[in-house]
Amino acid sequence: MTSFSATNGESSGIKINRKDLKQLMRRSDKPGLKWLATWIAMLAITGYSVHLSLGTAWVYLTMLAYGTVLTVPCYSLSHECAHGTAFRSRWLNEALFWISSLLYFEEPYHRRYSHTRHHTYTWINGKDAQMPFATPMTLKGWLLEVSGIALLQFELGVFLRNALGKFSKHVIEFTPKSELPKLKWSARLCLVIYLGATALCWYSGTLWPLIYIVIPRLVGGPVMLFFTLIQHVEMKEDQYDIRQSTRSFKTNWLGRFLYMNMNNHIEHHSYPTVPFYALPALNKLISDQLPQPDPGLFKTNLEVLSVVVRRSLGKNTKAKSIRQALQP
Repeated sequence: MTSFSATNGESSGIKINRKDLKQLMRRSDKPGLKWLATWIAMLAITGYSVHLSLGTAWVYLTMLAYGTVLTVPCYSLSHECAHGTAFRSRWLNEALFWISSLLYFEEPYHRRYSHTRHHTYTWINGKDAQMPFATPMTLKGWLLEVSGIALLQFELGVFLRNALGKFSKHVIEFTPKSELPKLKWSARLCLVIYLGATALCWYSGTLWPLIYIVIPRLVGGPVMLFFTLIQHVEMKEDQYDIRQSTRSFKTNWLGRFLYMNMNNHIEHHSYPTVPFYALPALNKLISDQLPQPDPGLFKTNLEVLSVVVRRSLGKNTKAKSIRQALQP
């Protein structure tokens, strides 16, 4: 395994025609703009439903819908823009990378470099910069993860350390030395924006940012984490075959839209330069070399929960219907 420099399709022995791959890697503004227009329309509809339901019991349901529509795509768009594949136009990709990252509460440059490291050393202990929880996962870890508490604590720590220029050993490892000043000043800029907006809202007595950004982000966070949790949890660690460390899963048209086709997660890790709109086509070309996707977003998450509950009780942790690393 020492001959491999990254965890991807090549390290996993997945084969694809170079001409086909080159075609899939072609970038275009049109699919991204179409997705963006649809997202804005969904935000307008669900956001207006929150406005109409304020002061009634319906607000709990409308806020969940709006929070989901806001938060999951914020994560997905930030992720796709971090790869530089959401749009062909660099300025458009970078502008929306910043906007989506700010809304998601993540510093953009740290996001990009830590995610690059994640792809280079996927699910390899001590090297993967985005192994967010201790493995094997316990019930306590699951609760901290899906509630969003662990993520918000982590991101706040990143903001503060980077803004002070006190970079962690891990950050220094995965960030080019020349880019460290960018991390510092970007973290400072983000914090100024957050604190400035908070002060302005407090001074003017304006509540709309709280109602339409902060609360929905917190409400939609667990939904988003249900998508991201199952990418690698319970999968095999410390090896270079993406098919063993990564999980793809089935979902409906809404899930595919909100998640920008990242349910095709083995496919994405195999060839991360393929844009989100080409992942279904990539799946068709290499599906005979991949394991079957797991049964669905909700069923897979329920299976993971049942596994971590049994683990916390000291019982058998073998999953019944989802892919899982061999259990002791």
